Amino acid sequence: MTERIRILIVDDHAVVREGLRAFLGVQPGFEIVGEAADGEEAVERATQLEPDIVLMDLVMPTLDGVSAMRALRRRCPRCRVIVLTSFLEDERLLPALEAGAAGYLLKNSQPAELARAVRAAHSGEAIIDPTVAARLVHALSDRPQGTAFDRLTSRERDVLTLIASGRSNKRIALELGISEKTVKTHVGHVLAKLGVTDRTQAAVLAVRHGLLTGS
Repeated sequence: MTERIRILIVDDHAVVREGLRAFLGVQPGFEIVGEAADGEEAVERATQLEPDIVLMDLVMPTLDGVSAMRALRRRCPRCRVIVLTSFLEDERLLPALEAGAAGYLLKNSQPAELARAVRAAHSGEAIIDPTVAARLVHALSDRPQGTAFDRLTSRERDVLTLIASGRSNKRIALELGISEKTVKTHVGHVLAKLGVTDRTQAAVLAVRHGLLTGS
């Protein structure tokens, strides 16, 4: 029997939590293990339940989503957090991605896209809403020093660029004409050389370095 993806829903609006539970609860391979109404409760519930995926709103009372994500990295490091929010402001977007979000979707996303994001996050990939990705490119104008990027091979740079564009490992393999196993190896090397722990953080650095702007 295929292992089920265990999901914790975090939002301060009961109607949103109910809607997410109704949709995700009937998806094949998904199991809703709990809910939380604020960031503080989310950290407590995640520590107790150890879900695979946490769907996290950003603007909540008591403890906001970004602060909760930072706490989860200490308390429940195996949990993968997908941001699901109505907000696209830079002051919320960038801290959420830098806190390690495994996805960033707007609440007007199609339900199928949300389900795809959950499965992608569970497999170690990241889904970022195209509107969010476009905003990210414009928001990150400062460039870091290139020493870490200088250590990347040409192929690793290609892989990183596609990661930052939101491509899955399977899609990267198709576009570069290599095996998915080889892509996973390249991704591991990229993360190690950049000193980051996940694809989202690598994508943020890639955009800051200008890999998506043709510079």
